Amino acid sequence: MGMDPAEERRHSKRQNDYINMLGFVADSEYGIPRRCPCGGRIIDEVRRKDDYDTLPGKWFFTCKNYEADGFHYRQPWVIGVQEKIERLTKRVEEAEQVDYLTVQVADLEKVCFE
Repeated sequence: MGMDPAEERRHSKRQNDYINMLGFVADSEYGIPRRCPCGGRIIDEVRRKDDYDTLPGKWFFTCKNYEADGFHYRQPWVIGVQEKIERLTKRVEEAEQVDYLTVQVADLEKVCFE
C-alpha cells in the first residue's frame, strides 16, 4: 500500500526542504551567502562595542536566526567580499580572453578569406 495523500505531501515537502538546505550549504561555501542552511535570510551584522567581542565593529554575513549552536551561518564580511571579488575578477579575465580570441579569429578570417 502507498502513503496517504497528506503523508505523501509532507514527505515531499521534507524532501524539498532538504534539497533546498543542501543548495544553501553549497552556496554558503563561496562568496556572499544568500541563505543559511536553516533557510533563514542572511543579514549584514556589525558587532556593537557593547557586545563581548575582541573585535567590536567587525562585520558579518549572519543568518537572521543565528544562535551559536553550529546550525546557523555566520561568515566574516571581509571573507565573503574577498571571495566575490576573486570570482568577479576571474570572470572579467575570462571575458577579456574571449575578446582577445575573437579579435584573433577575425584577423585570421581576413587573411584567409580575402
